[in-house]
Amino acid sequence: MDSIYLSGMEFYGRHGALPEENTLGQRFIVDLIMYIDLHNAGATDCLDETVNYAAVFDRVRRIVEGSPVKLLERLADRIAHEIFRGFDLIEGLEVIIHKPGAPIQGVFKDVSIRLVRNRQDYLQEL
Repeated sequence: MDSIYLSGMEFYGRHGALPEENTLGQRFIVDLIMYIDLHNAGATDCLDETVNYAAVFDRVRRIVEGSPVKLLERLADRIAHEIFRGFDLIEGLEVIIHKPGAPIQGVFKDVSIRLVRNRQDYLQEL
C-alpha cells in the first residue's frame, strides 16, 4: 500500500493525567502515516485522487490543541477517528504521539505511543 507521511508536527496541548499538565500544558509531536492507493493521483495529477495533507495537518492541530484528555492513547484514537471520518481515501494509518516533557523523574528523550488502525476499525462510528 502507498503511504503519505506527515512527521514532526508540533503542537501545544494540555493533555495528561496530572492536574498541572492540564493547567500548564506542554509540547506534543505527532507523526502520521496514511495508507492510501496513490495510483490514480500519480496518473491524473489531480488533488481529488489523493489526500490534501494541509487539511490533515489542520485537523490534527485542532484535536491536539483542543479538549484535554488524560491518555496519549485516547488522543491518538481521536486523531485516527477524525482522519478516517474526514478523508475517505485513507484505508489505514499509524499515529505516533511523542510527549518529550512527560512528568518522569529521570533522563529520557521522550515518551511516545504508536496506534495502528484500519478504516474497518471505525466503520460503525463513521
